[in-house]
Amino acid sequence: MPTTTTEPGEPTPTLVRALGLVDATMIVMGSMIGSGIFITSAESARLVGSPGWLLVAWGLAGLMTITGALCCAELAAMMPKAGGQYVFLREAYGPSLGFLFGWSMFLVVQTGTIAAVAVAFAKFLGVLIPAVASDQYLVAPRAWGNYALSLSTQQLVAIGLIVALTATNTRGLRTGKLIQNTFTFTKTAALFGLIVVGLTLGLNPKAAAWTSSWWYPTANGWDPGKVQAGFRATGGVALAMLLGRAMIGPLFSQSAWNNVTFTGGEIRNPGRNLPRALILGCGTVIVLYLLANIAYILTLPLDQIQGAPQDRVGTAVMHAVFGRAGTVAMAVAILISTFGCVNGLILAGARVYYAMARDGLFFNRVGTTNRRHVPAVALVAQGVWACLLALPVTVTIDPSSHVPIYGNLYSQLLEYIIPVDVAFYMLMVGAVIALRRKTPGAERPYRTLGYPLTALIYLGLAVLVVLDFIVMTPETSGIGVLLVLAGIPVYFLWSRVGRKAE
Repeated sequence: MPTTTTEPGEPTPTLVRALGLVDATMIVMGSMIGSGIFITSAESARLVGSPGWLLVAWGLAGLMTITGALCCAELAAMMPKAGGQYVFLREAYGPSLGFLFGWSMFLVVQTGTIAAVAVAFAKFLGVLIPAVASDQYLVAPRAWGNYALSLSTQQLVAIGLIVALTATNTRGLRTGKLIQNTFTFTKTAALFGLIVVGLTLGLNPKAAAWTSSWWYPTANGWDPGKVQAGFRATGGVALAMLLGRAMIGPLFSQSAWNNVTFTGGEIRNPGRNLPRALILGCGTVIVLYLLANIAYILTLPLDQIQGAPQDRVGTAVMHAVFGRAGTVAMAVAILISTFGCVNGLILAGARVYYAMARDGLFFNRVGTTNRRHVPAVALVAQGVWACLLALPVTVTIDPSSHVPIYGNLYSQLLEYIIPVDVAFYMLMVGAVIALRRKTPGAERPYRTLGYPLTALIYLGLAVLVVLDFIVMTPETSGIGVLLVLAGIPVYFLWSRVGRKAE
């Protein structure tokens, strides 16, 4: 039987503990598996120029994910409350840092990921319905500088998906978890099917695994100056720096595993189920992602991975084996995958803003639940902002024709999101160390395996990755940092308003 959970100071129960181990694991896996694994390997392969370093980029991202999850599991079991990571940071470092995390989640990290994956859903729907396209405009682009606002049929579908899943999740946790479990099982099976096809029917003697140098990308025609304009570094230094940037896609594809902690107030037996869900879910997805990339390099030549149409590497594999039928099958699989991913992100993310509002750091209405025991106002606020983030497009000028070319913000959203996201993951891992010193006698149903080495491995890799992002993509990374810093005056304003209200 589901049990209820009451936050401090609440006169009546609000959230319902109705999620078991399977449900929690499906939130972990469903939030991780979206469109990234089928798309981002193209950009990573272009950046590192060889199959070996492509696998290293995914492997390092996987190492960061599993060490981060092992540390997070200790905090999740220790503080199984709505808001998850927000609560961990608040308890370890104070309310201001907790607020900046929630602010970043609402402004760009969670809502931006929802928008990016919803646009990816619409992008692959276009394979089946050509009328859904980025250049089929209902409202033509209105440009300002390097960006523009528009409404294409692709954007309209993305917004429709966000609205539909937001509305569905307001109807109760039972409905949301049913959608999540169904689509996560289905898309995991589809990803497994892609791997089997690539490792068996797709084996190709002309593929990257056999015809490209694994560890010397220059032998494959790799040139750092062409990979990134104005890049001056050469040799091993260039490769190391571009390897860091090549991890953006893999890290994005493996992010959002922390979303299950946001629902900590709704999970049964959290001291047992949260750590198990994090470790089982993350471990399974990491293995599947590595196998998928092995399937890519066993099926496709390196130039076809790097130059896959619209970066759809997964589709290119299926097309190479089954032709047009494979393209359609892959499009359907990715539609299922992105649909389930958006649902998981919507379901979990709203619990952060709910927890912030309960602490007086967001609009009071956001901290309420409806009669079905879900934070409906928080869900709606999140959905509205995610829809707005789906509207901007990038603007570049064709050098030969001087005609503007419009693109979606997918890749730039990754560069906004990942440095900020990784920085907050670092603080969360650091919270394990901080809280062991601050509250050594607190009950810890699970203790981090391999501590403190596990935490140090994550922190070391994360510092290098964030610094690399800042050096390699200073403009977009800088925007992400500025968005976080903009939350500082907002925090002080909100805190002052809250004190006056008291």
